Amino acid sequence: MIYLDNAATTRLDPAVLEAMLPWLQEDFGNASAQYALGRKARVAVEDARSQIARCIGAEPAEVFFTSGGTEANNTVIKSLAWQSRSVRTIACTTIEHHAVLHPAEAVARAGIELVLLPVDESGVLRLDAVEWERLNRPDVLVSVMHANNETGALQPVAAVRSLVPRALLHTDAVQSFGKVPFDVRELGVDFMTISAHKIHGPKGIGALYVRRGVKLEPYMHGGGQERGRRGGTEAVALIVGFAEAARRAIAEMEGRRATMQHLRDMLIAQLQAQIPQIRINTPADALPNIVNISFLDAERLDGEAILQLLDMHGVACSNGSACTSGSMQPSHVLKAMGRPEAEARAAVRFSVSKDTTEEEILQAVEILAAIVAQMREAAQPASIFAARTV
Repeated sequence: MIYLDNAATTRLDPAVLEAMLPWLQEDFGNASAQYALGRKARVAVEDARSQIARCIGAEPAEVFFTSGGTEANNTVIKSLAWQSRSVRTIACTTIEHHAVLHPAEAVARAGIELVLLPVDESGVLRLDAVEWERLNRPDVLVSVMHANNETGALQPVAAVRSLVPRALLHTDAVQSFGKVPFDVRELGVDFMTISAHKIHGPKGIGALYVRRGVKLEPYMHGGGQERGRRGGTEAVALIVGFAEAARRAIAEMEGRRATMQHLRDMLIAQLQAQIPQIRINTPADALPNIVNISFLDAERLDGEAILQLLDMHGVACSNGSACTSGSMQPSHVLKAMGRPEAEARAAVRFSVSKDTTEEEILQAVEILAAIVAQMREAAQPASIFAARTV
């Protein structure tokens, strides 16, 4: 298999698994227990918290663990809207992950004002198209992702902070964490969402940064864990794995980034050389691992069939959009960028990792080129075939 869907999830690093194993076996204690086995687990959790805090420029007390990015995003939005009732307006970009858009829509149905912030054709927030003064209030939550999961486009989070200094600011940094450098203080955010499984860590574990002094009522009740912010027994092995994956990602960032950028540039060059009538939807200022393409003649192509045929030929990638009831939905991100619906439906997202090889890139492009060529040939008007017959 040629795996090119690393924006969806990554292979677990063997070193991360090795770090996790003791906490799945002999060191199985509950981190809330008072005896030695529990205290050992507690030390591991707090060491991991400190490690992850260092990775984002935070204090350990500002980081608490969740089951992943989706829970962290839901926690921020629903806690502020429903638990504490401290926000009356939520503003987020039209290209946010559904883990932000859907909870924002849910609280909007309950009476919270929802403001959608537009992006330009490159998928970057249009700072000049927003009435920022109207959003510059303490009862407003602005949520702008750090990098888009479909196109990789980096967003101007720090600039948003300068425009709304009085509002609460959240960023979903699940895709960018460990791939590009950033610091929560420099970004000026009050909340940040990160996750483990995009950086070769385990699934089922994420973290939420909450700036010291910002009140966030617990969204998960049932215990006093995580300093009362989230009830539930801590997943010690997953937390340890998250910290080890984060440590490695930050320590090896420059090398990994150079490798992925090289592969990304190679992929774009090969796609443009071998497949006519394509559009590169990933802008220049983007994550090093994502390439999103669409087809200018997309109305003649079957986007779902493209992905299925790639899979049949051993290439795993995605279109970056949701699949509902077996029917591929057009990408809300590409539609927000002004792409025609047919293009948004037939787009393909490739995402590489530190482990991807040049040979895999060459093979994947060759396979996709053959699939698209066959589809285009089959889609030619009947009159052309008739003319050939005559």
